[in-house]
Amino acid sequence: MFALLKTIFYVPLYNGLIFLIGALPGYSVGVAVILFTFLVKLLLSPLSHKAAKFQLEMKMHEKELNRIKEQYKNDKQAQGKAILDFYREKKINPFAAILPLFIQIPIVISLYYVFAQGGLPAVDGALLYSFVSVPVPDMHFLGINMLEKSLLLAVLAGVSQFLQAHFAMPPAPPKSETPSLGNDLARSMHLQMKYFLPVFMGFVSYAVSGAVALYFITSSLFTIAQEVVVRRSLAKTHAQNPQA
Repeated sequence: MFALLKTIFYVPLYNGLIFLIGALPGYSVGVAVILFTFLVKLLLSPLSHKAAKFQLEMKMHEKELNRIKEQYKNDKQAQGKAILDFYREKKINPFAAILPLFIQIPIVISLYYVFAQGGLPAVDGALLYSFVSVPVPDMHFLGINMLEKSLLLAVLAGVSQFLQAHFAMPPAPPKSETPSLGNDLARSMHLQMKYFLPVFMGFVSYAVSGAVALYFITSSLFTIAQEVVVRRSLAKTHAQNPQA
């Protein structure tokens, strides 16, 4: 299994990163990580666009969904069916927000192995494709060694993740007058995604390296920018067709 993941994810990503480093003046690893992240996010943008669209649609239809939940609060099976019917009617895909997260997991793991397990600064020529040359990477970016831990970049990674969650996530489900496991679980998950995940990302960034922190920062900023584009697109569509 590990050999398969290495072939599918690690080797192509490693080659892509080394190729970018070799193509840049000065062989800057920091600039290469930013460009690499941008290209990966651009490649995943169709999926990310659907995820952002789902989040915004959930915000737009929040009142309607709350009415459905209240209407069927004593019949969870009927409530689930009514919500799924509502999704189908509005052409909302509830799985759109999950898939990009799972796809990014092997990318982050691959980056971890690149920077924590000897992929840089000593380039492993045995893993390179024939058209990728071996550069001499410059590991410093803005005075920070990309191979070492950086508290500054770790904090920025956590802050950018918090801003992404705050900007993109729908509001927390309102606290129900009649306590329910589903409502409590939804509120708990929302709070964890908004507050715990940024802390966790900051911790991981500091524990691994400045390069991984830079990846997280760039990824979050790209996602926020994409959110702005999707919001404007949906607002324009909704203005043209208020019944959509």
